[in-house]
This record gives sequence, structure tokens and C-alpha cells, in this order.
Amino acid sequence: MAITSANQLELLQTAEAVAREKMIDPGLVVEAMEESLARAAKSRYGAEMDIRVKIDRKTGRATFTRVRTVVTDEELENYQAEMTVEQAKQYLDDPKVGDTFVEEVPPVEMGRIAAQSAKQVILQKVREAERDRQYEEFKDRAGTIINGLVKREEYGNVIVDVGAGEAILRRNEKIGRESYRPGDRIRVYIKDVRREQRGPQIFLSRTAPEFMAELFKMEVPEIYDGIIEIKAVARDPGSRAKIAVISYDNSIDPVGACVGMRGSRVQAVVNELQGEKIDIIPWNEDQPTFLVNALQPAEVSKVVLDEEAGKIEVVVPEEQLSLAIGRRGQNVRLASQLTGLDIDIMTEAQESARRQAEFELRTKLFVDKLDLDEFFAQLLVSEGFSNLEEVAYVEIDELLVIDGVDEDTANELQARARDVLEAQNKAALENARALGVEDSLIDFEGLTPQMIEALARDDVKTLEDFATCADWELAGGWTTVNGERVKDDGVLEPFDVSLEEAQTMIMTARIMLGWVDPADLEAEEDADAEETEESEV
Repeated sequence: MAITSANQLELLQTAEAVAREKMIDPGLVVEAMEESLARAAKSRYGAEMDIRVKIDRKTGRATFTRVRTVVTDEELENYQAEMTVEQAKQYLDDPKVGDTFVEEVPPVEMGRIAAQSAKQVILQKVREAERDRQYEEFKDRAGTIINGLVKREEYGNVIVDVGAGEAILRRNEKIGRESYRPGDRIRVYIKDVRREQRGPQIFLSRTAPEFMAELFKMEVPEIYDGIIEIKAVARDPGSRAKIAVISYDNSIDPVGACVGMRGSRVQAVVNELQGEKIDIIPWNEDQPTFLVNALQPAEVSKVVLDEEAGKIEVVVPEEQLSLAIGRRGQNVRLASQLTGLDIDIMTEAQESARRQAEFELRTKLFVDKLDLDEFFAQLLVSEGFSNLEEVAYVEIDELLVIDGVDEDTANELQARARDVLEAQNKAALENARALGVEDSLIDFEGLTPQMIEALARDDVKTLEDFATCADWELAGGWTTVNGERVKDDGVLEPFDVSLEEAQTMIMTARIMLGWVDPADLEAEEDADAEETEESEV
């Protein structure tokens, strides 16, 4: 096609029509046309030339220009698009490197191949603009609920028309065995929006805990207004769920507000979730109290919380055990997800048996190591002594409160305990040296001989090895894998080393080795402190 006055206006009309149809900026379509015309001109005048095209946004007139840039003699490579300062003097008054000389060239007529190529460029640009528009529209809608229309099903995945594009509901994001037919209306949660090569990918979900939270927000005005807050949600999609709520208005019951008159509000959510049973639980800052609520409808006798390990022991009456655990462990699993704690459920009889076993184990330790009779060892355990260190280094007054223990007996007990510990330390140190541990690690403050031996058996034999460890490798920790909390055993965990203590020791080792500058560390701590103060304000 020739760019003549007859079809100049047609260019703009075409751009307007395409932009309107695809709901994109007409300027983007005109830019695509300019690029396609420039490509056609290059095929006519030569690919080495820097040909540019500008379409007047009012008249549609296309102006073809050739651009040459002024470069140094050394940089001159492309004679068609570049020229030296000396060469430029015939075109420019005072040429400098970086200046450009622009001259208009005659417009070109497009052949069949050039026209086809131009069409492809325009279509590609339009597609890219369309994708950008879709991404911009949906990126801020992640985390919200949307209504869509089912288009088709592919390998168990549902393709949903969400108005300005298509989204995907993966098979594992559907509730139970839900099936949909083309044309069905569907309510879904926008889980993620990603910008990918083939366009924005919108991932939907009906199993996400956030989907339930958003449904409650739609049904309960108090949640929407911020009077009631959803603190946590745990789901076994299609079967059962637990949701923890708190009210910031003492006159409003959070559970009652979520249930609604005759259960109308919660029933609306249940119907949307294919009959999923929902336990609405009052949230509490006190973790044991919150856990007792979370294990409803089971009754709890006692709760023992280990905050450092993120673990909690729950004791229930024998007849409540199956109710507390739930079918296939469902109730305790949901309570664990809701509280973020690892829950160990046992009956009163099991707890009693465990405590008895611990009592006997500690008694045997004192009988064997301190050469005591069983009755005396039991007295020590009854008074709360659980290891040799406590006996060896406790204030002597704490031993004197035990029936039948005078000062001489207490001193003898401590002397025996210290002798045993010294012998154990000596043996551990010899084992560590035999395993190849260097003095740099042995002399490190804060590590006992038993700790050093344990590190050596884990192939940590130098201060450098120790400095490269992660805190959880030493103290242990918990990770979440596929929704389940998994225990990571730490090398020094048997010695009750906390994560904070492990962090301090590792950082001290790094400072000693010169890997970390203490000044940088202090500056970082000051910055963190300032940030904390600002957030509190």
C-alpha cells in the first residue's frame, strides 16, 4: 500500500477501531503502525539505515526520515546511520559527538510481503498492550473475590472468563469433587496474578483459607467495617473449617455476629463452600486459652505450653480423646493450623504414665551416677532436680530443704556430682580431639565439652565450620511442608540451646574470624531499633 493522502485518514480510523475493540490506548496502535512502516522502509532503503516514521495524530500523514548520528572516528561502524564530526560539517554548523542529522526521505509503497510483515507487527503490539492492560487491571485485585463464567475444563483445570480475560482454577484449588459445565457462574478468590511471557496469568482458588475470610467479610457487615477481625482461618476444604474472630466492641459478640440470626450468615458461607462445616471460635491472646477454644467441641483438662519449641501438650479425659483428635486427625490438625502450634494430645492416663516414666528415668540417673539408694534418689527427683548439673551447682540451701539432708550430706552430694561431670567432660573432650576438633573450637567460650563432641560428630570441627552454621542447625526448629509442621533437629538441641543463644554464638564466631565488623552490626541494630520505634508510633 502507498502512503497517500487518500488513505492517511484511514490509518487513524483503523487505529481508533482496533483500540476501541481491544480497550487499549489508540496511541499504542499508532506507534505499532509507525514501527511497521519503518520496517517496510528499511527493507526498501536498506537495513543498515536508521529510518524512522512519524504519523501525525490529527491528519494521519506519515513522515519518513533518515537519521544519522555523529560519532568519533574510532566508533564509526555503520556508514549508513553514523558519520564522523568531519563528515557532519557539510550538514551541520558546529557538529559534536552525539548530534543527529535528520532528513526526510520519500515515502515507500508496501509490497505484499511488507504489508503482511507490518500487519504482524501491529498485531503483536496490540497483543502486548492488551496483556499489559489485563495485568494492570488484575494485579491490584489479588486477594479479592470475583464472579466469573466457566468457559471450559482442561485436564481437571477450569478456565474461567473473568470479563477482561481468562483465569485458571487448578484442579487442586477446587473444593472436593466439584465439576462445572461451560456457562456456569462461579465465585472464586484471586490467589495470584503473574506477568508471564504469554501474558498475565490469573490463578484462582476456592480452597484458600482467605476465600472463606472474604466470604465472611461479604456476609458480616461488622467484619467489613473493622469492628470484628478475622485473626486466623484453617480449612479442610469441602469438609470442615475453623475460623478465629475477635471483636473490638465489647457490646458485640464476635461469634454471634458471624453466625447471624438463626445461622443465616454462616449458612450463606456454608452453602457457597459445598456444605463445609464451620467452627467459629473466639480468639484469645493467651495461647493455651485460645487452644482450648480451638479444640472445641472437645473438653480439655490441662494445657502445657513450650513457647520456645512452638509445641503444646494437651491432656483430655479418656472419653474425649477421639473427639479431640477428630476423624482422621482432622480436629487437632485444624486446631494446629489455627494456632500455629504443634499439638500433642494425650489422655490423663497417658500423661500419668509418661510422668512416671520420666520420674523413674531421673531416679535411675541419680542412683547410677551418684551411687545413691533408690529412696534418696526419689527424694531428689521429687524436689525438682532433673540432672547432675542442677545438683552440682545449685545453692546448698536448696539441698538442705530435703528431709534427712544436712550440710555434710549436701557437700558430699555436690562433690560426687562435680566429679562425675568432670569425668564426663574429660571423656567428651578426648573423643572430640580424636575426631579431629581444632583448639579454635575447643577454646570458644559458651561451648561445653559435650557440645563440642556433638558438633564433631556432625562434622563441625573448626571455628570456621561453626561460623558457617545456621541458627536452626544448632538449636533446631520447625518448618512447614505441604501445610504440615515438620521438626528440624538441631545439633545442640539436646543441651537446651535456644535460637537466640545459637544466633549470638554464631555471630561471635564470625566477628572473631573477621567476617563481620562489630561496627556494622551495631549500626544495623540501631537502624532496626529506630524502625521498631517508628512502627510503634
